[in-house]
Amino acid sequence: MIQLEDVSKVYRMGKVEVPALTGVDLTIDDGELVAIMGPSGSGKTTLMNILGCLDVPTSGRYLLDGTDASRLSDNRLAKIRSRKIGFVFQSFNLVARTSAVRNVELPLVYAGVRGRRNPARHALAQVGLSDREKHMPNELSGGQQQRVAIARALINDPTLLLADEPTGNLDTASSGEILKLLGALNDAGRTVVLITHEEEVAAFAKRVVRMRDGRVESDRVQRSRTEVTA
Repeated sequence: MIQLEDVSKVYRMGKVEVPALTGVDLTIDDGELVAIMGPSGSGKTTLMNILGCLDVPTSGRYLLDGTDASRLSDNRLAKIRSRKIGFVFQSFNLVARTSAVRNVELPLVYAGVRGRRNPARHALAQVGLSDREKHMPNELSGGQQQRVAIARALINDPTLLLADEPTGNLDTASSGEILKLLGALNDAGRTVVLITHEEEVAAFAKRVVRMRDGRVESDRVQRSRTEVTA
């Protein structure tokens, strides 16, 4: 599904060039659950932005399902994001005065799709919130809000789910529930990439890629997925 070949990313600030990624080679197969780890400044966020077609490499190639996304126009990248990729963020990014089901509908609203309610209800059912569809975000716990955000990410049935620090704003119990949900989605065949700095979250993945100074420092397959208990 995902193949990065000698990918580098350089940001230019006036006359100064700041390298964020340098010569990254990475392959992620269909159906994997991968954690990408690294300290601040390691390049993991830049890598996520490239994987999610939010940015393009300065050099190298990024192949997504065989398509070279590193050379596409902004419009083509937007189409790929809407059809192939679901995003989950640390801050949930829900619309405050909008019900759970309407929050889930939003990607379909932006795409001009009619008949949105049933797909939104189905997505909420996938995350165990069928009984909360009329609730506003402030009527939901943090874990429930993140479930709504995951349902929204699933509404277009993406093949790739990118989760950026998905448990960062949650307590331990809610974090465990969210990771179990992501694990269940992975078990059902969806490719999941977790961006995290937490060892406990990385332990839940089947494979851990560690970044440092814009490079892949290590790439390790774990024998089994570990349940989050702390």
